[in-house]
Amino acid sequence: MHAVFIDASETLGSLFERLPTPLDLPLIVHRDPDIRPEEIPQVLFGNAPIAIIDHTALPTAIARRCVGLKHVIFLGTGARSYMNPEELAELGIQVHLIRGYGDTAVAECAIALMWAGARNLGLMDRAMRRGEWRRDDGVQLTGKTLGLIGFGGIGTEVARLALGIGMKVLAWNRTPKSHDGVEFVDIDTLLAQSDVVSLHLLLTDETRGFLSRARIAAMKPGAMLVNTARGALVDEDAMIEALQSGQIRHAGLDVYCIEPLPADHPLTSLPNVTLSAHSAFRTPEASENLVQAALQHCRRIVAESLS
Repeated sequence: MHAVFIDASETLGSLFERLPTPLDLPLIVHRDPDIRPEEIPQVLFGNAPIAIIDHTALPTAIARRCVGLKHVIFLGTGARSYMNPEELAELGIQVHLIRGYGDTAVAECAIALMWAGARNLGLMDRAMRRGEWRRDDGVQLTGKTLGLIGFGGIGTEVARLALGIGMKVLAWNRTPKSHDGVEFVDIDTLLAQSDVVSLHLLLTDETRGFLSRARIAAMKPGAMLVNTARGALVDEDAMIEALQSGQIRHAGLDVYCIEPLPADHPLTSLPNVTLSAHSAFRTPEASENLVQAALQHCRRIVAESLS
């Protein structure tokens, strides 16, 4: 039994090579973050039972060609953006997710995007690089209302940080929850009352397009939107129109419907948008948590195979 990390970046590849692999499991680190899906069977040497995948799509048709593959360890929670777990299960391939490794990192990025929008930091930075001395009025987040759509580990961390800076925190979750200092409300109330709306949902068939045109129209006029979850949670065309009209004051976005974001995408030309390259989770602390959790999956898989 051996494992192959098929699309290792320099950072993650080095971490995997530095940390001890479980139960003497041979681990091959393939340092090519730009590997194409059709190259996966070759990289797995045809019979590796464990594939570790960071961000590369694994179409079901390609998985059929991976003869010995039994386990996919996806480095994150959003595997559905890259593969179909149910179809893979029919092939006898189990998909393992890693939750919680970057909750604090993503939450801090969400707060950073909120502040960037509130104080027009990106807009002023771009202007000053053009030689302009632009002094825009911003708004304070202290005393404002933050609405969290989804209240898992990341949402909980965002609430902790937001409460610490004096924001009122509302939340909506698909299942009932409670948390000190957070008021749980229905989605219509959250949209109508929130000065900042921050998305923290997993992308599923049920949540795709959750922030629809109608829900964007129901947001408090001039509210800000932050998305560090998945681009497909939002009706992108409706969001762009709302940004153009001022219905949405500012959007702080780390995720998009198309990634990498094309250079000519409409979002790149809007002044009231702060963009980051799906990097909310990218901190050394989160990366080490991620690798340790992946190795723990390997450890469990090997132990089960020996029992």
